[in-house]
Amino acid sequence: MNMKKTLIAFIILISLPLFGNAQGINWMTFEEAVALNETAPKKIFIDVFTDWCGWCKRMDQTTFQNPEVAAYMNENFYAVKFDAESDKPIEFAGYKFINEGGKNGRKGTHQLAAALLQGRLSYPSYVFMDEKNQLLTVAPGYMEAKDFLPVLKYFGTDAYLNQTFKDYIK
Repeated sequence: MNMKKTLIAFIILISLPLFGNAQGINWMTFEEAVALNETAPKKIFIDVFTDWCGWCKRMDQTTFQNPEVAAYMNENFYAVKFDAESDKPIEFAGYKFINEGGKNGRKGTHQLAAALLQGRLSYPSYVFMDEKNQLLTVAPGYMEAKDFLPVLKYFGTDAYLNQTFKDYIK
């Protein structure tokens, strides 16, 4: 029995390098992405979420764990996780965005989240910005990796500049 446990442990140890190279998304703060964009321009992807959102958690556990999604995201975007109820002030584009707090014991919505989502507060939502920190679009709702990857590639390849998404996916 002891030999069997040793063999299993050995197999696990030699297998670790095969699985250890799996790379997740390199998440950063909004401020980090904007700062990096000044010296090494790249599009910015922002996952706008809340702690209480079940679909946000599912997106983290499934779609964002997909190796193809993670690899494409890391290569073509600065990926930002932004809590829509954060209480941390953020300065951007000459404005100071804050969370003024909620009512009746609820957390308030951060002004930057409201601005990025253009007042349509739905979680999860994904914001795509260009290399000049200009809003391209907002995509709301949970998406499986097979549906999400074409959206990433549509913006990552600049296809949005000359065709609709509907034409792109044909």
